[in-house]
Amino acid sequence: MPRPLGELEDAVMTRVWKWNRPVTVREVLEDLQQERSIAYTTVMTVLDNLHQKGWVRREAEGRAYRYEAVSTRAAYSAALMNEAWAQSDNPAAALVAFFGMMSQGQREALRDAMRIVSPELPAEVPSAPEEAGDGAGR
Repeated sequence: MPRPLGELEDAVMTRVWKWNRPVTVREVLEDLQQERSIAYTTVMTVLDNLHQKGWVRREAEGRAYRYEAVSTRAAYSAALMNEAWAQSDNPAAALVAFFGMMSQGQREALRDAMRIVSPELPAEVPSAPEEAGDGAGR
């Protein structure tokens, strides 16, 4: 499991993932400089560290390198979620708590994803029973 990216690593990888093509230090630098003051050597060091950690591959182009993501942001996010879930002493309770934090749109995205990995699931998931205390059954 990869460790979570640091703040600057994430800012750099966000651009690499978004652009979805080999990028230079200069391209990343110019985009980052729209948000913060940062040196060329800092971006170069971050990309070199990301290469050493296996997040990006690089190819020489003249005296510089072009960097490209090894995997997608979705794969990174999935690995982080899986690691967090695996660390729980009660995975079922962790999932229930996580689902409880989701917006309606996120729940719909989860249902869509479940249908992709388990096509035998029904198209509509029955809604949860009403909360106890609604007067039913009393």
